[in-house]
Amino acid sequence: MSNFEIKAYPEMWQSLDIDVERFDKMRIMLGELYEKTFLSQENRPAAMVYFDNMVAELHGGRIKELLAAKEDGRPVIGTFCVYIPEEMVLAAGGICVGLCGGSQGSIPDAEKILPRNICSMVKSAFGFKDGRICPYFQAVDFVYGETTCDAKKKTWELLDQMVPTYVMEIPQCKKPRDIALWLEEVKDFKAKVEEVAGKTISADDLAGAIQIMNNKRRVLQRLNALRHHKPCPISGKDGLLVEQIAFFDEPVRFTEKVGELCDELEERIQKNVAVPAKNATRVMIAGTPMALPNWKIHNLVEGAGAVIVNEESCVGTRYFKDLIAENVSDMDDMLAALTDRYKEIDCSCFTPNDERLDQVIREFHESKAQGIINYSLQFCHTYNIEEIRIRQACEKEGIPYMFIESDYSSEDMGQLQTRIEAFLEQIGE
Repeated sequence: MSNFEIKAYPEMWQSLDIDVERFDKMRIMLGELYEKTFLSQENRPAAMVYFDNMVAELHGGRIKELLAAKEDGRPVIGTFCVYIPEEMVLAAGGICVGLCGGSQGSIPDAEKILPRNICSMVKSAFGFKDGRICPYFQAVDFVYGETTCDAKKKTWELLDQMVPTYVMEIPQCKKPRDIALWLEEVKDFKAKVEEVAGKTISADDLAGAIQIMNNKRRVLQRLNALRHHKPCPISGKDGLLVEQIAFFDEPVRFTEKVGELCDELEERIQKNVAVPAKNATRVMIAGTPMALPNWKIHNLVEGAGAVIVNEESCVGTRYFKDLIAENVSDMDDMLAALTDRYKEIDCSCFTPNDERLDQVIREFHESKAQGIINYSLQFCHTYNIEEIRIRQACEKEGIPYMFIESDYSSEDMGQLQTRIEAFLEQIGE
């Protein structure tokens, strides 16, 4: 019998119009998967208990916090993308939460409506709402969408029929006129948040929110740097889990708990404690985001005895590598600084995107990895095509490289395991 359980809140779920019977089955399956994936690890840092508890209360205690905020008149905004200016939501007293989109279980719901040949993340997210099997979707005031890919921007039109969906245009280039457009989009989003919150965001409000989010990014930068130590003091799976929970947890509390984890990792480094082993082959992951509970590639790589030391993705470094300037106090200057920071996120939607090529190579060397696995979801056209340039850049630098294109299903697990094991054998010392 499982010792780990994702807590059940059937009455609250019922009040949110969730398909409780079906959602409860998914809850049990997720709990079993979590125990097998994370709690079976040896020598985990003690501070990971907080994140285990966060997962246990992911669909209960955290949802209660969101509903309490709504009772107080604070907006709760659901997101899919790291381009949302979270600072704006915080400045209005609101809560910004990631939405479900990393599970195979909701995809059949989506495929009754959406085309099959679009990426799993879009289908998974849409299916969670259509099937009424995500309490976050049911709790939000509105959903924030963006125009980073064709599948998303057309899906928002359909999603808007089920839940209010606000779409921000993200320019696909970074010329001055594109940045000017982006700044206007940020101002429009500020007005939207103020409308929902029923309050005007002051310069002090925004300055405080920028400080909170910068502190959150700083602590994630610290965690990432500690993962780069050789030998690594924490598994890649646990590192990924912390990054995923960053999209759900309250930011000040999260920052404190990740700081405590980092303190423990620094002690481990002093004592030369390694996870999983001191001589484990070190791998860096690049590519598309891995939304919770997508732990597929990490399971395969670390199941083969290697350790993942870096994620160049929207769940990884693209989310936290850049800070917003804190030396400005005028509202217009802060909005410009905020826009300037968000344009530094190197999504594959941009053209040209030389900055991302440079970033991948830089992170490879900083993480002391021995090889790169570039991971892309099937039908994610921008990342799949940009893979060619990433591969060329790695070949030029002499970096061992492997490309994986997959989805959320388990159908290709055997094939991937064979390929990954061969790659690890090739690059291992």
